[in-house]
Amino acid sequence: MSTQKQLDKNNFSFMVLKDKLICILLVTLIFFLDRISKIKIINHQIDKERVYINYFINLDLVWNTGIGFGLLSSNSNIVYNSITGLIGIIVIILVFMIIKSNLFEKILYSIILGGALGNVYDRIVYFAVPDFIDIHYQRFHWFTFNIADIFITIGIFLLIIKEFFLINEKN
Repeated sequence: MSTQKQLDKNNFSFMVLKDKLICILLVTLIFFLDRISKIKIINHQIDKERVYINYFINLDLVWNTGIGFGLLSSNSNIVYNSITGLIGIIVIILVFMIIKSNLFEKILYSIILGGALGNVYDRIVYFAVPDFIDIHYQRFHWFTFNIADIFITIGIFLLIIKEFFLINEKN
């Protein structure tokens, strides 16, 4: 094999390894930011009331058995297990999408995966997801959410922007 081909092969291997490391670090960082925030709020609010931050945001622990923002919450084990199974399938699909994507998409899917893994962990360990960020204005309250939900939403939002506004490299 020529020296140039060997250098190209080594460079490609390095780039693939670098992409994998970026994704693994991003997923791990988001997962642990989510875990730390949830552990702090659970330990703080076991016997306490909500934490007042200012006139539009409080920290108030709510246990969510549904999907994002409390949608499809139910006391039914069948519904809960079905939702958990569906989320597990989505996590597997995200891993495959990370493998098959370019670096920018890998980063976006990794952001979503990090948040999804944080919530899946809670569903398995606590049988519910601790949501605690309560945004409101006077009597209007947005859905209570957590750090994982923020990253999932950011990742999905950026994927949508990419699809609508950035030039697709396949065209």
